[in-house]
This record gives sequence, structure tokens and C-alpha cells, in this order.
Amino acid sequence: MIRVLPPQVARLIAAGEVVSRPLDVVRELLENALDAGASRIEVEVEGGGLDGIRVRDNGGGIAADSVALAAVRHATSKLELEVASVEHVTTLGFRGEALWAAAQAGELHLITRPAAQVGACVVQAHGEDVQVSRTSAPAGTTVTVRHLFARLPARLRTQAPATTEVREITALFGRYVLHHPGLHWRLTVDGEPRLTHAPADHRGAVASVYGPLSANRVLRVEAQGNVTVRGVVSRPELTRARRDRMHFSVNGRPILAPPELERAVIEGYAELLPGGSAPLCVLDLSVPPGDHNPNVHPAKSVVALADLAGVAARVREAVAAALAQHPLARAAPALSAPTLPSQAPTHDSFPRLTLVGIYQELYLLAQGEGDLWVVDAHAAHERALYERLTRELTDAPPTELPEPELLHLTPEQLAALHERAAELHGWGLILEDFGAGLARLRTLPAALAALSVPRLHEQIVEAALGQGPDPRREVLARLACAPALKAGMIDHARGAAVLDALMACDHPWACPHGRPTTLRLSERDLAHAFGRRGVRDVARGRDAEPQPQGERPV
Repeated sequence: MIRVLPPQVARLIAAGEVVSRPLDVVRELLENALDAGASRIEVEVEGGGLDGIRVRDNGGGIAADSVALAAVRHATSKLELEVASVEHVTTLGFRGEALWAAAQAGELHLITRPAAQVGACVVQAHGEDVQVSRTSAPAGTTVTVRHLFARLPARLRTQAPATTEVREITALFGRYVLHHPGLHWRLTVDGEPRLTHAPADHRGAVASVYGPLSANRVLRVEAQGNVTVRGVVSRPELTRARRDRMHFSVNGRPILAPPELERAVIEGYAELLPGGSAPLCVLDLSVPPGDHNPNVHPAKSVVALADLAGVAARVREAVAAALAQHPLARAAPALSAPTLPSQAPTHDSFPRLTLVGIYQELYLLAQGEGDLWVVDAHAAHERALYERLTRELTDAPPTELPEPELLHLTPEQLAALHERAAELHGWGLILEDFGAGLARLRTLPAALAALSVPRLHEQIVEAALGQGPDPRREVLARLACAPALKAGMIDHARGAAVLDALMACDHPWACPHGRPTTLRLSERDLAHAFGRRGVRDVARGRDAEPQPQGERPV
């Protein structure tokens, strides 16, 4: 049977679409502060946001004659009453659900005063109970939400740990700083300042969020027109394997960028960017209000663009023009071949391969089990180094640095440090929060300290505090990649050593990043391709082994 839900149940479901976690409350209150024209925004988080969230701004405030409607659902000052206004949204918020949903999920306390008003108003809301009173307060608005989901035990039990939520809130806060760099920003977690920013340009915002080294390697982007593009992109030497530092906003709203915009930035670099790499970028796009629709996702982080292809082309042109204005030559790194591990082949299922040639100074052509094998020398060497580091990681006591090194961490990395410090300490990496955006590196695993890798300490810390779920694996995979043999470094002796090292691996079939190390081609496949019949058409090697139906190995 179909039933109409009672109002109290419908309210909880609707509120859950807007506020499903503390991060949602922070996002909604930040957008309200920006819409109010604030030049200073402060956020305080307690207990991962479940205990308390406070957002204070010096914006326009809410007038006394309207304040009673602040926590009423679908009451908003940001849209006109005409239907057409929904098609021309010019504010970050517009649904009138943020304060209402926060009051449904927790206890809402709001103090607000426009600058021209004498005295401030106080709104206390919990569920449908709303009370209004008067007090004295500075101009602006302070919103406090406490005891999130205290009345919703099922939703409370499914919340992420406090450290995880703080990391997500810190990342979100950083994105607003990047896209609104002209404001004062401050984030405090459990009484400890995590991110502060004074008014600056985009370069200054990058310095606040990602540190001065990154800020010194960004270039300004400016393109006017019907679609305006402003922001910064990194020089080609500042790249990452992931696209997690590619940030876009549309009309002031940070968004989850569609792949077309990310590709447009990468294509703007053309051959300046190594394959598989992504730059750091912070790009603010301005489009006519009627050409974008933010009302396609409950979190409003996904927007629909009327001419996505045209916007992407504009971004591509702006990035290419910015790069063309600067000399981008880089010093060639010194190449040195690392020592290959010398171990007797022990793997049971991986065959002994005999090197027969080298193709394009990178790929090894080998023969084994009657088949032709093509081995990616870099991926194979990377796998061997990764397994060696894995074995040696805890063989010796950690190496204490002669002088502890201070490293600048992003707020997101600091949040990850608080979450993972005990795990990192367990395998010999002691990294301590030193305050003011710094961390003190005291010890390294002995196996890693002995590596001759450029920027060793920075790479270890960056991988350990990245977004990967397994920091140990991230660190070892990155450090195995750096010294692995590259194209142009392969000769016959090194190639043969790589094949022996690969055979000794426990998991020889893929590099630590998941790329295959080998491809296999049977003589029978070659014979068929050349149209041969007769003795060369006899099943050997791979073809001689029965294969599961429907499967064809590579």
C-alpha cells in the first residue's frame, strides 16, 4: 500500500538531503556568510563537528522584522517570488533550507545584527520550536549548531570518525579560501587554529593552503569575455599524479569539476606536461547566470553549464596563453642507475625469461615457456624495488635525524597527520605537529633514510599524508618509482638483471601503481597473424595451457 508520510517523518528525510554530516553544515553556513557580503569569516569546529560548529561573519546580518523567518523552510532573501528567478541564480544559497535543516538535525543558535540596526536578535531553533529574543552584539551574524544528530541515533552511528570529518572540513574550507582570496579567513578545530588567511590574491591563497613553495611556482591566468577565467596554474615542474589540486569555481561557487574542464587545463599545457601528470590550478569561471544551473545536486557542488564545450575551450585558451607568457625551461636532472637487487629467482608461477632484445630503450623482449614476452623495464624494476623496501621497512630501528626537520604542511595534511600519527609511528616515521602550519620530522625508517632520492623527506611526508587509504603503500610506491630505471638507461646487463629481479617478486605481474609489468604473445598467435599453417600452428606455450572458457590472458 502507498501511504503519505506524516510531516515529522517527511521533515527528517528532507533535512537529511541537505545536512547528512557536519561537512554539510559548514558548507551551507559558509555560503550564507559569503552571500551576506562578509569580508571576515571564522569557523570553529568541536568534536569533528558533531559537538559544535560555529560560523561567525561580519556580513549584512538579518533585519529584526525578518529574523523570525530565518529557520523556516524555504524562507530566503536570495530569490524573488517569480518562477523565472530560479533560472537566474546569482547567489551561493537560494533554497532557504540551510538553517531549517540545521535546526532539524541539531540545536541552532543564531545572533545577528545589520550594521544600521540598534541591538541584535537571537534565534534559537530545535526542530519546529523557534524562539526569538533580543541582545547586544557586533554587526554581522554568528551561527552555532550543536549536538548534531543527537535525536537521530541511526544517523549518528553512521558518521565518520572525528579526525576524518575534520580532514574533509579542512579541505572544504581551503577550497573557499582559494576561490575567495580577498577575505579574512580563520578555521579553528577544538580550540587550535588550523588555517588562517589574510586578504591577498590567488597566489597568496595558494601559499595559505598549500605553502609558499607551491605559491612560488604558479602563474597568473586572466581571460576576459562572455566567459571570464581568472586564477593561477602551476608551472610544468609542479605536477602531481592525481588531479586533487585542480580547483574550479563557477560564479563564486566551488564545484566538482566535470572531466571536460580538467582535460581542458591539461590540454592547455600540451607537451609541457608529462603524461599522466596533473597541475595545480585554481580557476574562477564567471558565466552569465542564465547559462548555468546550480540546482542539479543537493550539495550544489555539481552545476550544469549550458555550453560546457565552449567553457572548456575558453579555459584551454586561457591556460595556454598564460603559459606562453613565461619562460618554462627546466634544468635536466642528473641520471644515475640504481643498484638492482641480486636475488636468486624463487617465484613459482613466473617463468624464467631469457632476454633477446631491447625495444625503444625501455621495453625488454624476452623468451620464456615458448612465448614472446614484452616487459616494461621501468614497471618491473619499480615492482622489485617496492618489494625490497617492503621487506626492509621494519628490519632495522628507525633512523633519527641529526637535526629534526621542519616541513610546511597544508591544513589538509595537518588534519591527516592528526588522524594517522600513531600508524606512521608504528613503522618508524615520527612526524609531530609543530604549530603554525609546520610539522617536525624526527625519524625515518632506516630503509627509506638510505635512499638517494631528490626531496626525500618532502616526498615521504606528502605521500604519507595524501588521500590514499594506505599511507605505507603510498610512501613505498612513490619511493620505488623515483629510482627505477627509465627509458635510455637500459642495456643488456641491466635488462637481464631486471628480469631476474622480477622473477624473485611475490607479485611480479603489476607495478605498485597497478600497471602491468608484462605482456605475453604465443608463437601460435604470431603464426596465425602471418597466415602460417603447419608445424608453426601447433599449440605451444600459452596456447598449450587450457584456459577458462571466455578468458584470454595477456
